[in-house]
Amino acid sequence: MAISFPIATAVREVLKEGYSWQIARQDILAGVTLGIIAVPLAMALAIASGVPPQYGLYTSLIAGALIALTGGSRLAVSGPTAAFVVILLPVTQTHGLGGLLLATLMAGILLLLMGITGLGRLVQYIPAPVTLGFTAGIGVVIATLQLQDFLGLQISEQGEHYAEKLTHLIQALPSIHWPDMLVGCLVLTTLALWPRLKLALPGHLPALLLGVCTAYALQLSGWQVATLGSEFSYTLADGTQGQGIPPVLPSFAWPWQLPNAQGEPLGLSWALIQDLLPSAFTIALLGAIESLLCALVADSLAGTRHNSNAELIGQGLGNLAAPFFGGITATGAIARTAANVRAGGKTPFAAVFHALFVLCALVFFAPALSYLPLSALAALLLMVAWNMSELPHLVRMLKVAPRYDLWVLITCFLLTILFDMVLAVSVGIVLAALLFMARMAQTTDVHKPQAITDLALPEHVGLYRFQGPLFFAAAEKVLGRLQRVHTPVPVLILDMHTVTSLDITAMDMLVPQLKHIQAEGTHLIICGLAPRLILKLRRAGLRKQGYLHFRRQLISARHLAISLLGDQGVHPT
Repeated sequence: MAISFPIATAVREVLKEGYSWQIARQDILAGVTLGIIAVPLAMALAIASGVPPQYGLYTSLIAGALIALTGGSRLAVSGPTAAFVVILLPVTQTHGLGGLLLATLMAGILLLLMGITGLGRLVQYIPAPVTLGFTAGIGVVIATLQLQDFLGLQISEQGEHYAEKLTHLIQALPSIHWPDMLVGCLVLTTLALWPRLKLALPGHLPALLLGVCTAYALQLSGWQVATLGSEFSYTLADGTQGQGIPPVLPSFAWPWQLPNAQGEPLGLSWALIQDLLPSAFTIALLGAIESLLCALVADSLAGTRHNSNAELIGQGLGNLAAPFFGGITATGAIARTAANVRAGGKTPFAAVFHALFVLCALVFFAPALSYLPLSALAALLLMVAWNMSELPHLVRMLKVAPRYDLWVLITCFLLTILFDMVLAVSVGIVLAALLFMARMAQTTDVHKPQAITDLALPEHVGLYRFQGPLFFAAAEKVLGRLQRVHTPVPVLILDMHTVTSLDITAMDMLVPQLKHIQAEGTHLIICGLAPRLILKLRRAGLRKQGYLHFRRQLISARHLAISLLGDQGVHPT
């Protein structure tokens, strides 16, 4: 496998073409628009992943800028995404913040290796039903997890699996806190209706401002609404304490020196790495899938072309560096990428300006961010979950997709909800591959043609036509049929023009059968087989000698058959 290291492909192309002030101005405006979307969303996703909100901002700041500068897509925007919530939350609950950052670091190494070794192109082989199934399942899980903050429920125990979480939510429904629910409903309604206004300003800002004003009015009336300031606090290095998020830049720290789930330093050991390795593989796999899908979306919207391996390298570097500054897992964000294109972004620097906006929000507006209601952020993620589910696409696929694709989709959807994404993707890919092989086996056949146009074969010449690939799933059926239909004739032509592949299972069955036909004294003419497949047969022991002949065209095979009949004293009528 070829190894390459295409660093900063997108940025290099942009600078080579020339970066003017006019392009920079469009990137700045797009970056501001993205920042308005990213700031509340990053905090909401961090909370949903089980860590304080500032770590989501650190991710957008560091990983978002670094991936844009080193990746292979011009317009993809990276940061925390909703798809990772179902993976990151269990890691946080088990290993704490330190474990989450260490797993992200390990995933960054895996992504980097995937890009260097050129595995980016392999992601395209994941079938659409698998992708749609697990993304829709993730959307359902995320929506379920947000109901606690959206409704203001009091839940003492979360549960480990989806069924347990859902049970606890249902049991807690009598504790609905209507002020939180009111704020959440107003924000969710605004987000849902805002696109109808067709304004350039994204709906996140007005929706959250409405939520903040409503929460403040309720608090003045004596009703309490949970906010970032009331639920999260911090302590700075100098002992200063505050509510909400700290108004300081992220500082360097080794991930294994940060707290585990019990609040103690995580530490670093081989046993810990083994425990985190499955999660790291999951993060890397989903990160590769989502980032490359995001790059494809950017290409389809803007007419650009990305470098998949360079994009994986950028994702790897971003996730490798961010954990040392408190950044959690980042990947390409499809919704933010689409917003970037719509806002007029032209180059990777739009994502860099978006990261600078997050920096300004972190340093200058941290006190104001503490007034954001948790139910408003939950409403934001409910809208994200709805968009992830792709319900119109899902309904369309349920109507028009073949039955075997529906089985794959439904299986991935249910496994994602009831178990986890890794199992869903693994089973989905295997199931899709098995169903594909079954369909391919159905197209493979051998038969005796009733009539051949412009080819009059003598009476003592047999002709059988092979159709489709000869591989393990079809070999027994096809070669068994050949054995049943074959009757001894002086010359037998096997038309293999449409045989596109030949695996070891088929060769192990085909070669002995062809040798048996030769042993009966039959001249065997293999026609139209590709040279590379002929070479495979020769390596498997079928030699071009005696009764075995190869021809490219049926007409030349016919001429050879007539000549062989004459040599045997058979009149070729």
